[in-house]
Amino acid sequence: MTLSVEQAALRCLLPGFIGTEAPEWVLRRAAEGLGGVCLYARNITSPEQLATLCRQLHAENPGLIVSIDEEGGDVTRLEAATGSSYPGNLALGAAGDVDLTRSVARAIGLELARAGVDLDLAPDADVNSNPSNPVIGVRSFGSEPGAVAAQTAAWVEGLQSAGVAACVKHFPGHGDTSVDSHIALPVVGADPRAGALQPFEAAIAAGVQAVMSAHIIAPSLDRVPATVSRAIMTGLLRDELGFRGLAVTDGLEMKAIADISEGAVKALAAGCDLLCIGGGLADEDIVAELHRVIVAAVSADRLHEAAGRIDALARWRAAQPAPAEAPDREVGLAAARKALRVDGNVRVGDDVVVVQLIPQSSMASGVIPWGVAEPLAGRGARVTKFEHRDGPIDLAPIVRAAGGRGLVLTVRNLHRHEWQQHAAGALLDARPDAVVVEMGLPACRPAGASAYIATSGAARVCAIAAAEVMRP
Repeated sequence: MTLSVEQAALRCLLPGFIGTEAPEWVLRRAAEGLGGVCLYARNITSPEQLATLCRQLHAENPGLIVSIDEEGGDVTRLEAATGSSYPGNLALGAAGDVDLTRSVARAIGLELARAGVDLDLAPDADVNSNPSNPVIGVRSFGSEPGAVAAQTAAWVEGLQSAGVAACVKHFPGHGDTSVDSHIALPVVGADPRAGALQPFEAAIAAGVQAVMSAHIIAPSLDRVPATVSRAIMTGLLRDELGFRGLAVTDGLEMKAIADISEGAVKALAAGCDLLCIGGGLADEDIVAELHRVIVAAVSADRLHEAAGRIDALARWRAAQPAPAEAPDREVGLAAARKALRVDGNVRVGDDVVVVQLIPQSSMASGVIPWGVAEPLAGRGARVTKFEHRDGPIDLAPIVRAAGGRGLVLTVRNLHRHEWQQHAAGALLDARPDAVVVEMGLPACRPAGASAYIATSGAARVCAIAAAEVMRP
């Protein structure tokens, strides 16, 4: 059946919504042929509830693409309340075992497939060539293009072996930036052809079903953001790299896109097929507005081409067998253990003070629980926990509490936060025997840290692995 222009335009929209049940407008739009929905932590309370929600959505339209941003590690929607059972990309890169990466991604895929999710907006294929990057960091497999490419391909293969479509991001590479595209428009410093494209090429060779655009400017390729660049999203991605699957935009309400309606039209014209909206603008008004604008401004041929690619992904997903096996939760902890980097005497006794320096969360990860206090307590330690956010630290109560006890300092991306560096230095001056646990990108080991653990991520399993080596 040939879609009308109005139907094809609706097929190109991927909104979000508030709540753990689909609102009336979402169900109505789904029945009318909406392309899909994007789920966030706000939509999920348990695996059982998620499965019920997916059934409710698919009952209105079996071809609706239910998508989610589940990277594992710091960016988890399934386990936002507890922290992830699976380490993120940097930890997998540190483990350096593509078979293990494939197994972790398959386990995540089985979790999603059992719930009824169709498309995972992962993995992050960015080469983290700029340590100051505020939004990629531990979401990347690393800084070496070849290693990132091998890990990316393995993750795609693992996830898709479970019957869930993967979506590599952020094309043509968001790693060489120092600005968060949620907040402003980043400009990459290097030509993506110098290395950033390599993981995307590997993902395409591995059969990835979808690619997500980046809201970045790559001056060597074009002078406009990649999401709205035909030279990048069609000329490079499709004509040069040979990708034939679904092109998805990053969230169009992000500040890197100045005007969401204009951005939607330009993204479709550039070659993007599915417009991701609703991280912040999660109501029917934005769907109605964008539908009206793209019907009026985008050619019927382009809309039908985009809708056809969305339908093709839905057919791929429908053809996948229902998973019979349960997800392997143990593989996540095994990967976290293998990723650990430990130096010095990191063992602590039965009485421990844990100081946690807490930076502001990125918009990509949101607020998730992290740190080693609870895992240490779970291993029998009596733990007193101090939390500190920004500014000078008051050492007196910490030093008093830590008298005669072990001291653990937990940080996250120490290299990006001067206040953390000052606080860590002051604490190590007072207690040189303190164990420093870095749960972000391990790019800045304090000079006074004789006992040091790098977890390469803040997933719950990474904290458990660190606690194991502190209290074997």
